[in-house]
Amino acid sequence: MSLDTFCRGLLAELSADYEVVALSSPAPVLDELGEREGVRTVAIPMARQISPLADMRSLWRLYRAMRREKPDIVHSMTPKAGLLCMTAAWLARVPRRVHTFTGLIFPTSTGVRRRLLMLTDRITCACATHVIPEGEGVRADLTAAAITRKPMRVLGHGNVRGIDLQHFRRTDSVEKQAHDIRRGLALQPGDTVFVFIGRLVADKGIRELSEAFLSLPGTPHLILVGEAEPELDPLDNTTQDRIDACPRIHTVGLQSDVRPWLAAADALVLPSYREGFPNVVIEAGAMGLPCIVTDINGSREIISDGHNGIIVPTHDALSLARAMDRLATDKSMREQMAANARPGIETRFEQGYVRGCLKQFYREIITPSCTENT
Repeated sequence: MSLDTFCRGLLAELSADYEVVALSSPAPVLDELGEREGVRTVAIPMARQISPLADMRSLWRLYRAMRREKPDIVHSMTPKAGLLCMTAAWLARVPRRVHTFTGLIFPTSTGVRRRLLMLTDRITCACATHVIPEGEGVRADLTAAAITRKPMRVLGHGNVRGIDLQHFRRTDSVEKQAHDIRRGLALQPGDTVFVFIGRLVADKGIRELSEAFLSLPGTPHLILVGEAEPELDPLDNTTQDRIDACPRIHTVGLQSDVRPWLAAADALVLPSYREGFPNVVIEAGAMGLPCIVTDINGSREIISDGHNGIIVPTHDALSLARAMDRLATDKSMREQMAANARPGIETRFEQGYVRGCLKQFYREIITPSCTENT
């Protein structure tokens, strides 16, 4: 799913210049991705959580795959894949080993867990030849924690996906679907609607969001788009009870197309505790929505406070409620922020530009520079 999310369309583009092999855990989506992108796939089981025996088996299989494939570059993303793939690539003597940090877990962890996460990130960096932080905030955290002394480079303005601006726009079809959503949820024309899109887990600030929303005056509505992960990061009982008991909080599950849900709302709210570079904020901006985000990596690199959204502290339901109330009651401010939203996305995160930065990076590390040739 991560390959499908981060690399949809990219692998097909890269195939024009390289022989591309997509490697991930086995799943039907991996086979579908290979067919759609026109690339070969390799399935190697990898546990998402720390599992020493399973991780050692995965490492051995990855090592054998890389010895067999003899790639010029291995490029990994996500924490577990980065640790295993960079280690296997180093053991297999792959000449160019690139890891992108799409987000960091250790800054919001404590105790033994924090030290273990920092150790795994240090191993990943030690085995990599090139380290790419997804944004300036991620780079700053890696530097401050002394995770690596290797040079790090943010490509473009950050973000690994970019956004297809032809897809993420308000078309007649999208607006009709949005109208149907509002009607299906029994929303009135004057109702203020906030939308959250993401995993319904504690780490995304759902506790603060539910608390803040229920304190708002009037009759606003909140749409929660996404799935819960009770085994990995469950919501506490109080938060779940708040959501279940309020008829103005609408939990609609995972949606294959978020555009109508964004178009049905007046603002996006993402009170997450940590992010690498949240694509949903970029998508909301492209759809002309102001965003309320927390003061964390990625979010503060997309949102300029008071210009295209509002930035609030993490773990602060009161500040979040004040920001939501401002957008709900000040229509003029909300409309101005909405007008500012898409232009900022167009200039910094358009998909062709983001992919071009990655392609240029590949060319630089594969092809000797002119200086080296003379």
